[in-house]
Amino acid sequence: MSKNIFITEDDESIRALIKVALEGYNHNVYDFETAEDAMEKMKTVKPDLAIFDLMLPGMQGTEAVKRLRESDKFKKLPIIILTAKDNEIDKIIGLDSGADDYITKPFSVMELMARVRSQLRRTEEDSVNYKEMGALKINTDTREVFVNDSLVILTFKEYELLVYLINNTHRVVTRDELLNKIWGYEYTGETRTIDIHIRTLRQKIGTAGEYIKTIRGMGYRISKD
Repeated sequence: MSKNIFITEDDESIRALIKVALEGYNHNVYDFETAEDAMEKMKTVKPDLAIFDLMLPGMQGTEAVKRLRESDKFKKLPIIILTAKDNEIDKIIGLDSGADDYITKPFSVMELMARVRSQLRRTEEDSVNYKEMGALKINTDTREVFVNDSLVILTFKEYELLVYLINNTHRVVTRDELLNKIWGYEYTGETRTIDIHIRTLRQKIGTAGEYIKTIRGMGYRISKD
């Protein structure tokens, strides 16, 4: 799968070499001479991985990495430092600034590509899909529900009800709609089935149960407020 990769390197020939190699793996590559230009572009394009040279005109690579780590948006962005400095102190400085990996020049393109793949693979493995609302947290990959970090056991229908409500937090969901979406259009039972399941769901999720609001004469809405 194509990823957005940013390269910030003031040596044009090295920048071009890395760009060609990454594009060979079908990545979308954005290259910059300065950290300022790279960070400006990040306002409109979110990178999946960034490569920074340490020694740059203007803002240094270490300062750029530090600033990115201070941002909620880029705290988990995989960052590789690329530099001619190969002594231990400079490696430590680079890593302590927040970089995930460190490669020194001259470097093997194949090694750099392997490091890039490793960092991208790590972020994909770490990217668990969660839905959160206050004390409530749902892992939609494993279908696990947590309230204040404690696991709550729900039935299949209770889980489906909860997720459907959260996916529609912006509006009131009617009982008929819930019956159609959760039980299916062929269901012929009464709407009281929904009320019973909602009551049990509220009990099971404890303090988070108050998020599920009854809208009289209409249905239900989920909201933290």
